[in-house]
Amino acid sequence: MISHSSIIVPEGLPFIIPLAVLTILLACFGFPKTAGIALLLTIFVLCFFRNPSRLVPEGKGLVVAPADGKVIIIEDVQLKELVQGSFKKISIFMNVFNVHVNRIPYSGTVKALRYKEGKFISANLDKASSLNEQNAIVIVTEQGKEIVTVQIAGLIARRIVCWIREGMQVEKGDRFGLIRFGSRLDVYLPAEARVSVKLGDKVRAGETPLGVLP
Repeated sequence: MISHSSIIVPEGLPFIIPLAVLTILLACFGFPKTAGIALLLTIFVLCFFRNPSRLVPEGKGLVVAPADGKVIIIEDVQLKELVQGSFKKISIFMNVFNVHVNRIPYSGTVKALRYKEGKFISANLDKASSLNEQNAIVIVTEQGKEIVTVQIAGLIARRIVCWIREGMQVEKGDRFGLIRFGSRLDVYLPAEARVSVKLGDKVRAGETPLGVLP
């Protein structure tokens, strides 16, 4: 698996390079105000695709946040499609200023991946979980527990990127993908898991504990 540890993720280069070139050309041809706007836009996109290192906490059964952002939903749900059973759902909303590189919440084997086309309504709405474009990842732990992480496109987001494949062994905190320009991640923990966050909490991918598996 590619580490994807560069300071800026490669998926950002097709956006960053043209904007940087445009900024230089505008400045060289005597359009300082327009060049200033282009420079600010270049900096914004550069920041969006930043890929900082994170210190992944140790701890038996500890599940970490797969995304930076704000916890907007915590609820008990029943899943019937990709996996079956009772789960605790935790939704994290990422605004355009958050780091958008996603990380593995818990070590294990990638059992399944499922991409589904859909709409692009605002990702902070509950119905986004079922209606929006999304990519679901099922990880099976060494103890046989299933954890589901779903990348969900938002109002502005138009591209879900996933770097992992079925059958891969992944480690807690590994980078596994991103969603371009604002989005959301839903995490489904086994029903017996203890949730460590509350509504409104700000979390950091790969660092903030979401819960503990029994």
